[in-house]
Amino acid sequence: MDTKSPARHFIYTDWILIETQFDPEQLHSRETLFTIGNGFLGTRGSFEEGYIRALPATFIHGVYNDVPVVYTELANCPDWLPLVVIINDERFRLNQGEILRYDRQLDLRQGLVSRSLRWRSPSGNTVDIHFERFASLADQHVLGQRCQITPLNFDGLIEVQASINGYPENQGFNHWEDLDQGKTDQGIWFHSRTRKSRIDIGMAAKMTISGVEASLQVNTAPGYPTLSASFLATSEQTVTIEKLVTVFTSQEIDAPVLAAQEKLAHLPDYAMLLNANQQAWDEVWQDSDIVIEGDSTAAFAVRYNLFQLLIAAPRHDDKVSIPAKTLSGFGYRGHVFWDTEIFILPFFTFTQPDLARNLLSYRYHTLDGARRKAIHSGYQGAMFAWESADTGDEVTPRWSLPNDFYGEDVRIWCRDREIHISADIPYAIWYYWQVTGDDQWMRDCGAEIVLDTAVFWGSRVEFNSQNERYEIRSVIGADEYHELVHNNTFTNRLVQWHLEKALIVYDWLHNNFPERAAELEKKLQLTLEMRSHWQDIISKIWIPYDSSTGLIEQYEGFFQLEDINLEEYEPRERSIQAILGIEATNKRQVLKQPDVLMLLYLMRESADYPYNQKALQANWDYYAPRTDITYGSSLGPAIHAILASDLGKSREAYERFMQAVMVDLEDSRGNTADGIHGASAGGIWQAVVFGFGGIQFKDSKPVANPHLPPGWTRLKFKLHWRGQWHEFDLRSQQITQEENNRGFILFAPQANSSSALSSPSLHNPDIRGVIFDLDGVLTDTAEYHYLAWQQLADEEGIPFNRQANEPLRGVSRRASLMLILGDRQYSEPEIQEMMERKNHYYVELIQTISPKDLLPGAIALLDELRQAGIKIAIGSASKNARMVVEGLGIADKVDAIADGYSVERPKPAPDLFLYAANQLGLEPQQCVVFEDAAAGIEAALAAGMWTVGLGPPERVGASHIVLPNLAGVKWAELQAKLSDVSKQKRLS
Repeated sequence: MDTKSPARHFIYTDWILIETQFDPEQLHSRETLFTIGNGFLGTRGSFEEGYIRALPATFIHGVYNDVPVVYTELANCPDWLPLVVIINDERFRLNQGEILRYDRQLDLRQGLVSRSLRWRSPSGNTVDIHFERFASLADQHVLGQRCQITPLNFDGLIEVQASINGYPENQGFNHWEDLDQGKTDQGIWFHSRTRKSRIDIGMAAKMTISGVEASLQVNTAPGYPTLSASFLATSEQTVTIEKLVTVFTSQEIDAPVLAAQEKLAHLPDYAMLLNANQQAWDEVWQDSDIVIEGDSTAAFAVRYNLFQLLIAAPRHDDKVSIPAKTLSGFGYRGHVFWDTEIFILPFFTFTQPDLARNLLSYRYHTLDGARRKAIHSGYQGAMFAWESADTGDEVTPRWSLPNDFYGEDVRIWCRDREIHISADIPYAIWYYWQVTGDDQWMRDCGAEIVLDTAVFWGSRVEFNSQNERYEIRSVIGADEYHELVHNNTFTNRLVQWHLEKALIVYDWLHNNFPERAAELEKKLQLTLEMRSHWQDIISKIWIPYDSSTGLIEQYEGFFQLEDINLEEYEPRERSIQAILGIEATNKRQVLKQPDVLMLLYLMRESADYPYNQKALQANWDYYAPRTDITYGSSLGPAIHAILASDLGKSREAYERFMQAVMVDLEDSRGNTADGIHGASAGGIWQAVVFGFGGIQFKDSKPVANPHLPPGWTRLKFKLHWRGQWHEFDLRSQQITQEENNRGFILFAPQANSSSALSSPSLHNPDIRGVIFDLDGVLTDTAEYHYLAWQQLADEEGIPFNRQANEPLRGVSRRASLMLILGDRQYSEPEIQEMMERKNHYYVELIQTISPKDLLPGAIALLDELRQAGIKIAIGSASKNARMVVEGLGIADKVDAIADGYSVERPKPAPDLFLYAANQLGLEPQQCVVFEDAAAGIEAALAAGMWTVGLGPPERVGASHIVLPNLAGVKWAELQAKLSDVSKQKRLS
């Protein structure tokens, strides 16, 4: 099932991203989108042959080096991609010659990027070229490339050059000094070292050619060792070039060059390596995949975001972590934020717990850096850096350079004031422990982090003797639009929560591992007085929560700031801070990202104070409209999606979810070129599982309470909980108790166990929306469809009459044609042509349609519904529905149109009506469908909606109410009839 994004020249299949056209204006963002990796390194999707202004990069976990201004950054490593093709002395380049065909794909199932194109050289030689590459998940030190060349209109000389580029740059800065290079029996090798951190890298490469006789030559130009070959190519014959690369660093092995050479010497061929890579990916997806049916765009986009997390997670190294932009771009210089623990980690905790442990162990190995920051700032314990690299020391730049050449440098206060990360990390540790039961890691690593950061908080809080309370002053909360605040509730409550858990961990250690407890007491200087101090802070820290209203003040004095109405600034394409400036934004009640709502989300899982439904509703109503959710921070939409889902705001939940899931695929913020939005990708998993799946933990196991978006017919995923896998298969249909007992939890809010065609509810119907089919309901375009099919049938010599037309009611164009053709055999192009021909006839016939073509009673009912405040949608399988609605003159009377372009599956699948309900922002059970076709009634019932059938009972008798037509129909009378149906259902 494919969905197209024409504006971006993309097609999304279930597993493959397809780029159908090369757009130089999108060069850098596409390099990000086509990133591949294997948990050891990530390689941006640059072209093998190069391109002007390209930003090729390969980042390896932990390979940091210092640079002026930004302190330290991930070093762009030597480039393994260069593969040049020269055809009769003309070098293949996309900015020369002519691109006759272009197709680039990223196959998520196996982490394989491929590119197929037909290129005509400036002199007229036409050639098909196919590239593909992978970073092996089966062996993180192995990289593979393949190039297949097929001349189409010439015989000639072709030369290929496979190289290692030893001159990589981080946007103008080269971190490397070349040490040595050379050749072996297998190929070439290269040795380089970072200038300051002194990390060595060793790479080796070999090339094989099949399909033609060719001899290899080696060129060892300084910093650019190259394997080359020339051969005479014959028209229509394919030549295959395969390049294998191995890479090691001194962070993992003492002699990386030797290791790369030895690995290369013993590698199997390309096909075997690719197969091993695919098998490794199969194992990963078996545990981490999410299946979504009924929404093909969301299905692919979720997988895409999970793929980007999976290729960035260190699989064999617990001293590194996932940067905010993963390993896909230069943004944030490869620094690690709270993004990893709060947004990304849950995905791994529940699906790849070993990788989650690696990520948290990074924080253990960087504890000394956190301690150095605490001492530097005048505090005790461990104070984690806002931005962290290899040592854990603070690497957030002190200043940001302005975009305006004459502008003032901007002070970055996060390094000094955004300190909640020292509670965020213990939060992540606690829930990792709860989910996995990993007592050994908690004993050896986690407890020390939890306790030493608690020591920090004990020294950081201030006691206000006048008000008899503890406070935390001069901070930045999760909302970064306000740069100097006191008593940020998110921070204060998380610190309180942290200290509560620190006492539990302390007691757990004493009871279960007394030797480790004694060791940490000595190392961290833990005393009974300190425990007493923590307890006092827990009891007296200020949490500005109004229990009578449930409203929480974001920080001291927030409610006194100038209010703002964000709608007054629409339309816009920039953040509010960019529009108003930093100082003016500081003075207004506007948020960059959720703060109070973020706190409620973190407290939601265990329903910890102050989370409850009343508080969630009150604070959503207050803070959601004041959050710059579109252009503020990419961290916000996924969290809003979860909370909106909790509140039953299904339409807004889905909108926010899609905003998050498409942030990179659509480059909606204009910064995908900087790298993948890693935190958003992690939030997407949480939105699907915790939001739409409604996962909660009861009786020591995960339980689903799903809120599937309209249109989603199935949601399937797995969770790992305390050593056992739990599979969830959530559907919008009834299941048997036997299936439930097997551990499969399916969603069927509308179902009745005694009837396949059940009522949406056994309570009084709460109808808020009406969905009308067009043909035979509001107008009689069925006659036009019949005349068009009749003309086509006559031209093809196929018997057809009104009786044969009857089964076509409510059926898609293709399904109708198949019924007409019967057993007659036609090719797919012939079928496509006939469908287009029929549609042409139909469009010609409806050109004269006007309001006079509305059926009796239609306009009166539409007007009555509008006056009653009922939302109205059109749900027609016709791809010409919008044209018909315009011609009938009722476009201003409907709120949404679902047509043949809206969904993939036609009636009797429920997708079309579910899509319409989603557009109205309503639940299925809040909608009633007016239909004249059996397929339409079946679709509406499958969607869990109320139904009114128009026509003979033998056709629409399965509906809740049957009427001859709309003439004389009154909405109030219909409501009464639906209530009667509901009562009868309850009595039966």
